[in-house]
Amino acid sequence: MTAETIEETRREAMLEKIESLHAEQTKAVEAGGKYIARHKERGKLLARERIELLIDEGSAFLELMPLAGWGSDFAVGASMVTGIGVVEGVECMIVASDPTVKGGALNPWSLRKSFRAAEIAEKNFLPSINLTESGGADLPTQKDIFIPGGRGFRDLTRASARKQPTISVVFGNSTAGGAYVPGMSDYVIMVKERAKVFLAGPPLVKMATGEETDDESLGGAEMHSRISGSSDFLALDEHDAILQARRVVARLNWRKQGTSPDPTSYEEPDLDPEELLDLIPTDLKEPFDPREAILRIVDGTGPNNAVAFDEFKPLYGSSLCVGWATLHGREIGILANARGVLMSEEAQKAAQFIQLANQKDTPLLFLHNTTGYMVGTEYEQGGIIKHGALMINAVSNSKVPHLTVIMGASYGAGNYGMNGRAYDPRFLFTWPSAKSAVMGPQQLAGVLEIVARESAEKKGEVFDAEGFKGIKDMVEGMIEEQSLPYFLSGMVYDDGVIDPRDTRTVLGICLSVIDNQPIEGAMNFGVFRM
Repeated sequence: MTAETIEETRREAMLEKIESLHAEQTKAVEAGGKYIARHKERGKLLARERIELLIDEGSAFLELMPLAGWGSDFAVGASMVTGIGVVEGVECMIVASDPTVKGGALNPWSLRKSFRAAEIAEKNFLPSINLTESGGADLPTQKDIFIPGGRGFRDLTRASARKQPTISVVFGNSTAGGAYVPGMSDYVIMVKERAKVFLAGPPLVKMATGEETDDESLGGAEMHSRISGSSDFLALDEHDAILQARRVVARLNWRKQGTSPDPTSYEEPDLDPEELLDLIPTDLKEPFDPREAILRIVDGTGPNNAVAFDEFKPLYGSSLCVGWATLHGREIGILANARGVLMSEEAQKAAQFIQLANQKDTPLLFLHNTTGYMVGTEYEQGGIIKHGALMINAVSNSKVPHLTVIMGASYGAGNYGMNGRAYDPRFLFTWPSAKSAVMGPQQLAGVLEIVARESAEKKGEVFDAEGFKGIKDMVEGMIEEQSLPYFLSGMVYDDGVIDPRDTRTVLGICLSVIDNQPIEGAMNFGVFRM
């Protein structure tokens, strides 16, 4: 095949994956089904419409975890919309209930999603805006919600203690545990004749105390604004509530605390980001040069850059490509897998580079396409365990912000060394081509076959290879499914699956968000086993 044919094959395969991604994301937008029309007939705005009116006109909204709950018994999106938007010039974490999905009731995946949103807000010091209309917990799954759910209220109060503002806009019901969202927020806006905030509704009050009451007297917006004081502002309607929320943000006296200069100019990439679609092989066992991806993501050469990507140690540990670049005018360090496998040289090179980034307070970007650390007698004797531990130690104790994009494979301990989810990256995104698991499906199924064969031989039995084939195929299919980006995104193991062509924009937003507070690199990495 010619180079042009290979690129065209890769492009077609990636475009198919992107089309599939859009279809899955549409499921989140349309999760309310027939209830969407009923909601609009009542004169109410949808969750995404509320967000669109809240953020500054013409600004971007980076939606996070849109596929949460994918593959579960719950609607894709987990009955809420989360993301980062600019309100009155201030980057804010926005969490909006989707009342068209079971009345906005929270399920176990909603908790995971909301906890991750709170974590992102905390680490990047973002004000939070809750657009609330929720019936509280999904009662049939209360055993998975009640105990861990208290963390959400804890997060709100701790954010306030950090002087990190929390704003709650109540558009409808906010009952039971949901009442504590506005109850623990710094600023509360309630919509007249719409908001209903109480620990127990009229039926439960009657059953518990015998008292006869009504929604408005018990928890209406007017009552909370005039009598209980639980509301700070009474909005005439939804549009007025959103306008008042924008005014609250405008009065926060908020400014970024980061030390990075706000970039005034930068060059677009030297190579066309559209060509990112041509790079990823259809078979992830086939390596590709990550420099081709890097040069389509980072700022190009120009007055501010002598080179787009200034590679470090290019002749040593060639399976890992590391170096410096700028992205939307902000300096970053990049670690990208070049030939999949990580060996001792690559691990040592990575550890040194991570230390250098911490020495000069520079964020790191990890681009995954790895099968893990090298195995075999030669490599074990050469110290692959201690060198892999060296790299993981450096990643674990690094204090500069980390961003992670899983482009292709992310298997085994390579996922750890390259700063996978367990290592707390500020943001982690995956491409539709990504796969992540303890190892590849064929390898895992093959290992099980070897173990089963050895077990049979030890027992003096004849191994039934034909009979085991069905088990092997089943395991291979299961691991393949569980390695796919939708499955992992549904588990909230990433912050979203993105079109490769959007990578530069997404990372640019993330770097701007990170700059809300100073960056200080690690001073101590503990004991490195040399």
